[in-house]
Amino acid sequence: IITIDEAKRRQSFGSGEGEAAAYGLPLLSDASDLLQDTHVEKLACRLPARVHGYPWRLAYSTVKHGTSLKTLYRNLLDVDSPVLLVIKDVENQIFGAFSTHPFRISEHCYGTGETFLYSFCPEIKVYRWTGENSYFVKGNVDSLQMGGGGQLGLWLDAGLDRGTTTRCATFKNQPLSARRDFNVHSLEVWSFQ
Repeated sequence: IITIDEAKRRQSFGSGEGEAAAYGLPLLSDASDLLQDTHVEKLACRLPARVHGYPWRLAYSTVKHGTSLKTLYRNLLDVDSPVLLVIKDVENQIFGAFSTHPFRISEHCYGTGETFLYSFCPEIKVYRWTGENSYFVKGNVDSLQMGGGGQLGLWLDAGLDRGTTTRCATFKNQPLSARRDFNVHSLEVWSFQ
């Protein structure tokens, strides 16, 4: 059961893949240093329906908050929504991940099958859960990793300046960056609230 207001909010945005353009772009709380309108449009229509219509709030940005995984975790402490990770590497490649849960330090992997990896190269490619395992997200003090089952789909270091991307069993993704080991130019994390 949903409220009338929630039903109207959902109808005003739409939920189909081509509908984001028809209904306009989601409202962003801040200007993105990484995403152009075309990126936002292509990502918005691939997000789970439960986040459609919610404004995107910039929770963390290396440009505004510095380069620290601890600060990223701290900025997400009060977030109770899925998050979108956006990375731009030094070769201007844009890629990242959608996580059903905010990033945090954890003993075990967390997340659900709605979690996915993506890359613009130059067109968007989305790598969804294969069902092979549930190694969605794991936060450590010194790294953040997504995907698993032999190799990691995406790994970031504590300084958020270096990362690795490989094919993993969780998402059966191609490497998200042109280089397996990449250097981060800048990074943003958006929540949906």
